[in-house]
Amino acid sequence: KMAMVTTAEVCDANPQHIVSGELRALQPIFLIYGRRQVFSGPIVTLKVFEDNVLVREFLEEKGHGRVLVVDGGGSLRCAILGGNPVVQAQNNGWAGIVVNGCIRDVDEINGCDIGVRALASHPMKANKKGFGEKHVSVNMAGTRICDGEWLYADTDGILISASELSI
Repeated sequence: KMAMVTTAEVCDANPQHIVSGELRALQPIFLIYGRRQVFSGPIVTLKVFEDNVLVREFLEEKGHGRVLVVDGGGSLRCAILGGNPVVQAQNNGWAGIVVNGCIRDVDEINGCDIGVRALASHPMKANKKGFGEKHVSVNMAGTRICDGEWLYADTDGILISASELSI
């Protein structure tokens, strides 16, 4: 398993998967939050825009070691993830959350034992209309990400794999 293997080592060990597109690296646009700098798991995808109702709904479910990948459209106008849902995600066993958008309550999130990646922090909160799409493929950070793929993150970056990796 992947316990102590770095994303760089995964890339070096799997050139054929990189060429085939089964292993992709996200563009390095995300900041690191949360206490868990290294995390991995099967991906659940969500597409929202300046609305966090569905984000909260997902994180209220049991995580079972999964990673929630939220395509927030790259919006820098408000936060679509805050401290309370992250605390809930930690308590419900989510491995991590990657947000193509902003978060807030950074100090609270940084106290949580969960991996969080986001573009930036923003003090304004999101809308609560409940618009969005669950379990759809999303395009963010230069890569298409599908529900059920695997995500591996460490301080070097984030990898997306078509299947679970073993070294």
